[in-house]
Amino acid sequence: MRNSGNKVFLALHGFFGGTYRFFDQYFGKEDNGSKNTTPYAKIISLLAGLDVPVDGTVCVAGEDILQKGLNAHRRDNISLVFQNYNLIDYLTPVENVNLGGKADAEELLAQMGIDEAQRKRNVMQLSGGQQQRVAIARALASKAPVLLADEPTGNLDEDTASEIISIFQKLAHEQEKCVVVVTHSRELAGQADVVLRLKKGKIADDTGMGEN
Repeated sequence: MRNSGNKVFLALHGFFGGTYRFFDQYFGKEDNGSKNTTPYAKIISLLAGLDVPVDGTVCVAGEDILQKGLNAHRRDNISLVFQNYNLIDYLTPVENVNLGGKADAEELLAQMGIDEAQRKRNVMQLSGGQQQRVAIARALASKAPVLLADEPTGNLDEDTASEIISIFQKLAHEQEKCVVVVTHSRELAGQADVVLRLKKGKIADDTGMGEN
């Protein structure tokens, strides 16, 4: 990241400043076909303020997140969705979503397709797709403008993955969320409005705006 940091951050600046208010997906795969998530997970960590760059700056809406303060940045700007859901396993879906913010948990879960009976169960009694929907609802509870998702469909079957991506598209297109997804899936990348490919820590290709 040391040598390529400024290029990466400059390329990302426009997304967070409002140039793209769409479903934005960062796609990376090494030429040899092996999955190496380190550079891509690093981007999520940097954008979320969980890590700081060696060189350059990370700006959101034109503001350096270090100057704003990392805690304030995470509180005001960022919500996160993880591949492994990161739900509290002894709580219900409603209780998990309540941890994310002050929004109406029941309403958010209903929007994600979690019915009333499912909301009252222990979250570990739900399917993987349902747990990911709960995780998205929890992320939306904070009302942050930027949603970062790290391999959010990696543990899901193809049909469920398509449903989750459809949710992200609606959040971007209808609710004007800036949704940034890191994935190794070419199928998912093909559904994004903007795709950036990473190679050796640098942006190697920008497909621009898609048709979605």
